[in-house]
Formats: sequence, C-alpha cells, structure tokens
Amino acid sequence: MTAATACAFGALVCFGIGDWIYRRAARDGYAAHQFLMGQACLFAPSVILYAAATGTLSVGGAALWGNLAGLFLFVGFFLFARSLRTGPVSVNGPVFRLGFVVTVGLAIATLGEPVTAAKLGGLVLALLAVPLLLGGAPPAGTRRLSGRSLAEVLVATVAAGVGYFCHKLGSVGGAPPATLVAAQAMVFASLAVLSTAAIERGLAWPPGLWRHAVPTAVVLAAAFLLMVNALSAGQASVVVPIAQMGFVPAALLGIAVEGEAMTPRKGLGLAAAVAALALLALA
Repeated sequence: MTAATACAFGALVCFGIGDWIYRRAARDGYAAHQFLMGQACLFAPSVILYAAATGTLSVGGAALWGNLAGLFLFVGFFLFARSLRTGPVSVNGPVFRLGFVVTVGLAIATLGEPVTAAKLGGLVLALLAVPLLLGGAPPAGTRRLSGRSLAEVLVATVAAGVGYFCHKLGSVGGAPPATLVAAQAMVFASLAVLSTAAIERGLAWPPGLWRHAVPTAVVLAAAFLLMVNALSAGQASVVVPIAQMGFVPAALLGIAVEGEAMTPRKGLGLAAAVAALALLALA
C-alpha cells in the first residue's frame, strides 16, 4: 500500500465519523444549513491556523483551485440539503454519494490517469455498495422524488465531484495540501454564513450545536487534509473513491453504537464495499 492510499483510507475513516455525527445532529433537530454553518465556522480557522503553523499557507496561484473547490463543494452540499425537502433520503443519499464517479471521469479524461482492471472492478463494486448500504425502500407514506428534487441532487452530485477534482488540479499546480484545504474553507465558510443569514434573516447559534459542530470540524479537517495529501501523490481516480466511501464506517457505527439492524442488504453492501476498497488499494 502506498502512502497516498494510506492517507485515502485515513480520510475514509474521518469522513465516515463526520457522516455519523451529522446524522445524529439531524436527529436532534438541527437544520442542514445550521449544521453546515456551525462546523464550517470551526473548520475554517482550524485549517487556516494549521497551514500557517506549518509554514505552507499561501494565496493566489494554484491555491485558487482550493477556493474553487470550496465554491463547488458548498453548492453540492447546499443543493443536496435542499433536495431532501422534497425527496426521500433513501434515494437522494445514494445518488449524492456517486460524486466520485464525476471525479474519476474527469481525472481519466483530462489527466490521462490509466484505467486498470483492479480500478474498474473496484469502481463497479463501489457503485453497487452505495445503494445497498444507503438505499432501500422508503417507509410507507414517504414523499416521492419530485422533478425539482431530482434536478437538485443531480447538480449537487456533479458539483461535489468537480470540487474534489479541483483539489487534484491544485496539487498538480504545486499548491501545498494545507493551503488548498484552507482556501476551500475560506470560501465554504463564507458562503455557509451568508446562506444561513439569508434563510433565517439573521444569525443565531442554536443551543447545543457545539456538541456536534466541534467534533465534526475536527474530523473533517483531518479528512480533507488527508485526502488532499493523498491527491498530491496519488491518482484522483483511486484516492477520491476510497476517501468518499465514508458511508462504510458510518454504517458500522450505526450498527455497533446505535443498535441499527444488520440486514442481509447491509451485509451484502459491506461485503461489496470491502472488496471495492481492496481492489482500489491495488490499483
């Protein structure tokens, strides 16, 4: 296993913990835009201070790809949250998770990254694992997917995939990983605050949000730093699919900590995910 692949697996674990905390925040009644603002306001200063402390903070040049990544990722997460207002999470969740397919396509088409048998097999298994772990028939009475919701989640998926690819382009341009993540955070946090102010016609920190926002900011800072470090040395068509399979540890935490049922569907999804990760690690 290369250092880049090891970093990608570390990012996978951190993204998974972040997903799990987000689900708990949603169950506690916090709106998506409130949670995005809360974790972003803590995430941004953390990664900026880290980049400054390590002497790798810079602006302009290839770092602008990090700013662009922040824009695309915010659009992706914001539209995904909006899509859930008129569409079922059992459908929209798996669709949004397929953003790594966009990244892979861009990396192969524009950077000439190779298509190997191991990579292709891993991607196919990853595509199977997403709906098995995150999908399923919605409960009776659940709203159906509307045309607007479908459009929002599709745009969100493409935007997220492009955002991850922007980090690869920044790495190719020579920007340090910490600089790219800090640049992303500057844009993402600014847009998160502005959107929350527009939606709520003011800014107010919901009581108790700290207990979710603080750990999420910590694990996401680690996740993005690990992923962008991996992108600086590895192929985007391998690193991003591995890192974005954070739904695997999130599912395991749900089963182990929250007592969620281990169904045959989940078992098959986990098996497909493990096989996908094994093949991608060899790619």
